[in-house]
Amino acid sequence: MLNAHSSSSVTALVLAGGRGSRMGGVDKGMQPFRGEPLALHVMRRIAPQASALLISANRSVEDYERLGAAFGARVVADTRADFPGPLAGIAAALRAATTEFVLTAPCDAPFVDEHIGAALMQALDAHGGNVAYAATIDASGDVTAHPVFALLRTSLADDLDAWLDAGERKVRAWYARHKAVEVQFRDERAFYNINDLQQLADLERR
Repeated sequence: MLNAHSSSSVTALVLAGGRGSRMGGVDKGMQPFRGEPLALHVMRRIAPQASALLISANRSVEDYERLGAAFGARVVADTRADFPGPLAGIAAALRAATTEFVLTAPCDAPFVDEHIGAALMQALDAHGGNVAYAATIDASGDVTAHPVFALLRTSLADDLDAWLDAGERKVRAWYARHKAVEVQFRDERAFYNINDLQQLADLERR
């Protein structure tokens, strides 16, 4: 159970619609890690936390459809051109979802917390929020926000579309317009995302 809500009220979203510019323009979610595409590792961890799975992708659509078939996933593309960032993928998912909430995670985080949905939902219930997003706190007490690991109400769709139509792109700036709750986690590994091919190779070796 996800506190006051069950997983039936949640659609999971894997964000794989970026340019992959720091990876030389390759499709990040399709890069192999431990013999399988990065995005597949994320799907396995996030899909059980929801009743449906969406994949935000703007290329390799047939590949993502095959990858997500075992989870009954649907691929949704941005409705805006030129890869305007993760909020565009989230906006498309808020429209496509038939549930009250969307749980998001990037395609390059193969160790995403398998219970993140429950923790974020608990925070929303406790604070009456509209958005809950993850942050990590290290041994010295420093906090790092991870805003694309989030749980959002689908009722925010109109406001997000208006925000994007106005040319805005910053995730946390949009969250600030709503009652956003930061939820701290201590397992930094669960939010490790792979930004370039060297990081991917180093992680593979480890």
